[in-house]
Amino acid sequence: MGGVQRQGSIGGSAAIRVRVTAGVLLVAHLALVAWLMLRPLNVPWVMPANLRPLAGVRADLALGWPEAARRIGEDLGLLAPLGVLLPLAGGRLRPSPLASLARTVAAGALISVGIALLQTGVPGRVVDVDTLLLNTLGVALAHLAVVPALRSRLRRRAERLEVSQGRQEEPAQGRTPTIPRVGIAPWSDALPPSSP
Repeated sequence: MGGVQRQGSIGGSAAIRVRVTAGVLLVAHLALVAWLMLRPLNVPWVMPANLRPLAGVRADLALGWPEAARRIGEDLGLLAPLGVLLPLAGGRLRPSPLASLARTVAAGALISVGIALLQTGVPGRVVDVDTLLLNTLGVALAHLAVVPALRSRLRRRAERLEVSQGRQEEPAQGRTPTIPRVGIAPWSDALPPSSP
């Protein structure tokens, strides 16, 4: 068929377009996140860093429904596109679902930690462990909601494309001739006779 491909990777020009598009969108999204999260804030006072898991979520929930949903939703949605863009940029169609989820969530968590570390040097920004947790959860949820169905669709499309290409590349002539197997001579026949 069309050429040698990595096992489980998307093949052909459509695959290159998907990977390049995902890569460009990934870079654009990370640039937007950096601009949103790493620009200085002009505030009269700054809350202390939150290093207790779920303390910030409980405080948000105490504010009531619309405000809590907005704050928690912002943290969930900030890095959620990475849950889809990272696997698409990788281009694998048949990875282990668990391994794909683990790689994507780990990358999302590392990016979230990196942003938090960079924020320590930005005026008006503080570290919040709940933001890290919610960012990572958002990446996981986006991956689970979109990537398995999207990969299944891309696999079906790739298989249809391979079948159609296979039909076009079939030779018009008959079967390929075969060559009968030839036995191997024993070593005693292949070596020159030894002199006494």
